[in-house]
Amino acid sequence: MFDAAYLKAKHEAGLAYDAYVRSGTPVQHDNWLRVYEKATLTEPQTKLVRSFTRRINVIVLSGIWCGDCVQQCPLIQRIVDANPTAIALRWLDRDVHADLQKQVRINAGDRVPVAIFAAEDFELVGVFGDRTLSRYRAIGQRMLGPSCPVPGAPVDADELAATLQDWLDEFERVHLLLRLSARLRQKHGD
Repeated sequence: MFDAAYLKAKHEAGLAYDAYVRSGTPVQHDNWLRVYEKATLTEPQTKLVRSFTRRINVIVLSGIWCGDCVQQCPLIQRIVDANPTAIALRWLDRDVHADLQKQVRINAGDRVPVAIFAAEDFELVGVFGDRTLSRYRAIGQRMLGPSCPVPGAPVDADELAATLQDWLDEFERVHLLLRLSARLRQKHGD
């Protein structure tokens, strides 16, 4: 799918969260900020993320304009904030990086957000997106309105917490995959 040099170059081209969010309009920035301020990790979740020891390089393809991104990407950043030493995250606009977007199409569509997880040496570990199971369940229950939520629309607190847990589960899965990797265990002597 990707080679390590390609993923490293894309990671280096990405923006830090604050710069990415500021790249949008003031209204878009405020929408992302509202969800970020609403989302918090519990103490056990924070403890889990802080226990991560393997570096995880993450690229998130997103759209600052996208309702699903507004409602999920700040949650991803909250996870990163709990352990920025172990998780190196960069944000890419999917339209600017169409070459990468074409490689992670889901159900023949350009979906966002899509997280690309890589090891410390940028070997591909996994791809996850566009909506978590909890998001799909909530949207499936509503079955009203547009298929993509309106940016800035309120998010139910239980849905937010469940979606945050879904993203955290994927970060934990990737970390465990890296910790148990024979290649990396040999390299680190653990």
